[in-house]
Amino acid sequence: MRITDIIRNIMDRILGIVCASLFGLMTIVGTYQIVVRYFFNKPSTVSEELLTYSFTWMALFAASYVFGKRGHMKMTFLVDKFPDKVRHMWEIILELLILVFSAVVLVYGGINIMRLTMSQVTASLGIPMGMVYSVLPVSGILTIIYCVLNIISLSEKKEV
Repeated sequence: MRITDIIRNIMDRILGIVCASLFGLMTIVGTYQIVVRYFFNKPSTVSEELLTYSFTWMALFAASYVFGKRGHMKMTFLVDKFPDKVRHMWEIILELLILVFSAVVLVYGGINIMRLTMSQVTASLGIPMGMVYSVLPVSGILTIIYCVLNIISLSEKKEV
């Protein structure tokens, strides 16, 4: 097994566990929120905030995972009309575009927004907002790693 396959498998497992754990947490917290709101008539602001941030984290980590699997939605009706060589080059170009987007928006922008909001505290949980936004650069780095692995696989004409 090649090192790129080992890296991909480790990242897939970790992200799968993280996403499943976040989903499980959301299920438990959501159930708690429903019970305390409707049965005890005492809404919980902590659970509301925790659900919102957990969902955001899960969505960004799942997006990185999907990019790693190259399972994201693509409209290929135009590209499919080109010869295999052009289509192959287009796939590499798309991976490069995703890599640049992840580097600029998620990593660079995420680090900047983390810095700006580190002094702000969330309303119910009382943690710095910068910690909430830390998912942006982390998911950006994960997406970049997946893009590099995808480009290596595509350049070897190996399906991802």
